[in-house]
Amino acid sequence: MSSLGRHTLVELYDCEPARLQDLDGVERALLGAARAAGATIRESRFHRFDPQGISGFVVLAESHLSIHCWPEHGYAAVDLFTCGPRMHPERATELLAGAFVAGRMEIRELLRGEALGRETPDEVAAREGTSPGPEVR
Repeated sequence: MSSLGRHTLVELYDCEPARLQDLDGVERALLGAARAAGATIRESRFHRFDPQGISGFVVLAESHLSIHCWPEHGYAAVDLFTCGPRMHPERATELLAGAFVAGRMEIRELLRGEALGRETPDEVAAREGTSPGPEVR
């Protein structure tokens, strides 16, 4: 089954707090992760919160990469949405886990736009000459 893209959700636990509070280091890590995935970087924006925490966003030609850091918990949440067959999000996740010295990483992946290109129940019924039945949402 095809999709428009993959949305990789990454949870980094037991990270080194100082690394999650280093604005330049977080930015370097995200830009490096984007390159490792094979993405084309368009622009980026990062912000340090007071007293702690960093959020950052990288706009990619292939979609986006974002991070939200909670140094006080040694935790970072990363979203990497990639489109196109040449993308390698697993390379980005490994780089980020190493950059923040994560003790544990959990990854979930969603396929985005899967329903595009699939026939609706009404279209199947029209093609087969049958009743569509209840709508599926």
